[in-house]
Amino acid sequence: MSNRIIFVLSIACASVNAQAAPLITPTEAALPAASGAMATRGITRGPAVKLVSPQADQAVKGPFDWKVQFEARGGEKIDPSSVKVTYVKSPFVDLTPRIQSAISADGINFSKAEVPPGEHVLRITVKDSAGRETNSTMTLKVEK
Repeated sequence: MSNRIIFVLSIACASVNAQAAPLITPTEAALPAASGAMATRGITRGPAVKLVSPQADQAVKGPFDWKVQFEARGGEKIDPSSVKVTYVKSPFVDLTPRIQSAISADGINFSKAEVPPGEHVLRITVKDSAGRETNSTMTLKVEK
């Protein structure tokens, strides 16, 4: 009997994890584009930030898995609590609270991201254990 309960609970948990979740809402996507230049370069070499999925400059249909990899340099460690994800609109939209559970020292693994069609610029800020910071921007292209 207990094996059946565990099996049923496993299926229920798996289906909850498989549900799509909004990364960017239609209301946020409708905000005006941010104006001005953004600083993305620092004096020191902070962690590398690499878009893994979807591939850069590849249009995708939602929902999709959004994966970003962090790579520390010089033997330092990534500080997951320093990660901030901002949707570059006017005003800026802090996406960090809604993806907090998808952030780790290895990167961001946000499954089944829902994003309205269009081009969406995100800025990711991350620090290592030495306090070196990287600000990286990436564009998600989503089609209908």
